[in-house]
Amino acid sequence: MKPITCKMPLYLYSLLFVMLTACGSKAEKAAVDAPDIMAETAVLVDPTGKTIVERFLPPRGYKRKVQPDNSFGAYLQHFKLKPHGVKVHYYNGAVKPNDGIYDAVLDIDVGNRDLQQCADAVMRLRAEYLYGQERYDAIHFNFTSGFRADYSKWRQGYRVQVKGNDCSWVKKAAPSTASASFKDYLHVVFTYAGTLSLEKEMKAVSINDIQIGDVFIKGGSPGHAVIVMDMAVHDQTGEKLFLLAQSYMPAQEIQILKNPMNPSISPWYSANFSGPLLTPEWTFQRNHLKRF
Repeated sequence: MKPITCKMPLYLYSLLFVMLTACGSKAEKAAVDAPDIMAETAVLVDPTGKTIVERFLPPRGYKRKVQPDNSFGAYLQHFKLKPHGVKVHYYNGAVKPNDGIYDAVLDIDVGNRDLQQCADAVMRLRAEYLYGQERYDAIHFNFTSGFRADYSKWRQGYRVQVKGNDCSWVKKAAPSTASASFKDYLHVVFTYAGTLSLEKEMKAVSINDIQIGDVFIKGGSPGHAVIVMDMAVHDQTGEKLFLLAQSYMPAQEIQILKNPMNPSISPWYSANFSGPLLTPEWTFQRNHLKRF
């Protein structure tokens, strides 16, 4: 609180002190007894928050869309973040300047090779969720050539043999679901898959039906992809807000994007946007929304 510089009688100072102390106590009690109230304040970023749901609060009048336990949506909502204010790092350790691009950094490694770019980050989050659920048979991605790389095959000890555009499975290792082997599988996927292949294997959805885990994606060389990490809905109008995350080129840590279209609600984006969806480093159209 800024110091009081105007002159006033001593008894008014005492009265003001009592009023401020009482208000502060009530506010603290309300935050403890009903923490969801905090999500309806004008404060959108809590620097002390360690996860997405703790760091980012919906604007006044909106409530976070709670996800079912163990769902992909819940996994993304509760994803751990690095401390507030840290910079994004590239795969080689260099720092990505934050010129109005990102608001937070996900606490997940990027590796030391230029592999985990935009579509790769989306596939990484999806694969890590399924791996943690031990839903190994559900982990599969297509290469740009059309070859389907199933993790269920990889964990049996088979490896992908690539000759030009032809790919095949060759038995080369013992069966394993170890984390190191899983990461090796992802590195192969990142090498041979991208926005072109991921766009084709996902299904189109309407912006009116947007959900956490959906992806705005434009296949190409280059193309780009960003993933919906969280959502909030207005109590009365039903308007949906969402948070977006991306990696980019060269490979870099996954980051929560700022909203250049509407800084007043940043980093939240409204699903009621007209025209293109402008993100800090790419422009999407409404029909670019896809789902696994």
